[in-house]
Amino acid sequence: MSAQGVYKITQDFEEAVAKYTGAKYAVALDNCSNALFLALEYVGIKGVKIRIPERTYMSVPCEIIRAGGKVEFEPIDGDTITGAYRLHPTRVYDAALLFTHNMYLPGTFMCLSFTGPYKTLKLSKAGMILTDDEAAYNWFKKKRFSGRNECSYHEDNFDMLGYNMYLLPEISARGLLLMNQFYDLQGNPIPQEPVTMKYPKLSNYSIYTDEGN
Repeated sequence: MSAQGVYKITQDFEEAVAKYTGAKYAVALDNCSNALFLALEYVGIKGVKIRIPERTYMSVPCEIIRAGGKVEFEPIDGDTITGAYRLHPTRVYDAALLFTHNMYLPGTFMCLSFTGPYKTLKLSKAGMILTDDEAAYNWFKKKRFSGRNECSYHEDNFDMLGYNMYLLPEISARGLLLMNQFYDLQGNPIPQEPVTMKYPKLSNYSIYTDEGN
């Protein structure tokens, strides 16, 4: 079902991001943490040990545990990470620090962040999932929106339990406007450098491995 009314602006923003990143589909959510959770829930990680860098944003192990997985930290050199990394052994990627032209890796679920002052696209609080999987795309769209389609709930049919993770249309409108900065005056896409961020060493905190085991 195509988006109707005010929800059309979110669909337009998703299509703009998909086109720029090279993904077939993009699904907007209220933040990247929820994007990671939905992607992990979709692939199914109950009881599975998920390997991530020991330095990353703390919501990543939280979402692994919330989705039923277990956390395994991978040592890294230095105290920063750059760009995207895979949540092994899944096809889910934390791409919170990456937003550039043709970044999408086929067959994956790449979770984007537009939250905070250090991200390439700054929207105060927003995220997306990039995918080329139509079945996953349709599942994500309804699951993030209380099991709803993007239309009046008086006209909708309900067959799914969902979450309240939908990106507000007013934030989508701002995002759509800001997408212009990633093209030159001739309409050619402008590549962006990945972001490097310093994060705490989460392997020092037993709460993440204790909760997930």
